[in-house]
Amino acid sequence: MSLLFYAYGEPKYVFLMLFMILLHYGLGLLINKYSDEKRMQKLILFLMVVIDVCILGYFKYLNFIVSIFTGKADTFKIALPIGISFFTFQAISYVVDVYRGKGKVQTQLLNVGLYISLFPQLIAGPIVRYETVANEIENRKENLNDFAIGVNRFIIGLGKKYY
Repeated sequence: MSLLFYAYGEPKYVFLMLFMILLHYGLGLLINKYSDEKRMQKLILFLMVVIDVCILGYFKYLNFIVSIFTGKADTFKIALPIGISFFTFQAISYVVDVYRGKGKVQTQLLNVGLYISLFPQLIAGPIVRYETVANEIENRKENLNDFAIGVNRFIIGLGKKYY
């Protein structure tokens, strides 16, 4: 649901978020696969940081850097995706916690996607370490009664924001 909500507000950038989810899911699996090879794990972490910094740099700073050298603002007209810094650092925290052994690697892509894209947290913050919520993600229970309570709470909150 978070991805659908994000797609509603930023349809073209939902693919960026999906890419980040897939990338960090794969990196978490690689970190786990090379658990006995610290050097390889550090190389994977280094590559992750380089990729993440490049993605953030492109969206947040490319226009600024180009404008310094050319004197023209908004040369590339790059829109900033909603919450890009947040979901990037959220994704990094997943891989780092797996590396440190503070969080169990997720074999289910859906769970990594849930952690990275959980929209209520995405817009409200703060960045929560994966180790803090890993148990809740792994052992969550869904039922109709809890869903109804959640919908009721959402409607009341929406009403409070509206008035």
